[in-house]
Amino acid sequence: MNLMRGKKGQELSTNAIIMIVIGVIVLVVLVLGFSIGWSKLLPFVSTNNVQNVVTACSTACSTGSIFDFCQSPRDVKDGTNDKFTDTCYNLAELTDTGEIYAGRNYGIARCQEVTCNSP
Repeated sequence: MNLMRGKKGQELSTNAIIMIVIGVIVLVVLVLGFSIGWSKLLPFVSTNNVQNVVTACSTACSTGSIFDFCQSPRDVKDGTNDKFTDTCYNLAELTDTGEIYAGRNYGIARCQEVTCNSP
């Protein structure tokens, strides 16, 4: 009974302290990620949007959208090369003719339904 008389507060358990530390670390990572950018915070995580670009180009071709296929810029991040921007037309043509994108195998096919003026 005399043991409890001198205590003025409740002790924190080890689990609570660990959870507080983890929470602070997660909060710091979130603040840094949103303030300086995720690509700078986690440069080893590479993103790949090639399939999204292939789908967008295929849709533009099948719907006959001249602007979307010929002129709309697409940001391509393949996870290997630096991010670049080009049109579906150039991605299809310059791969097939062996120019800039040859060997990258993005899978963007030429579009027979749309006729583009060469840029």
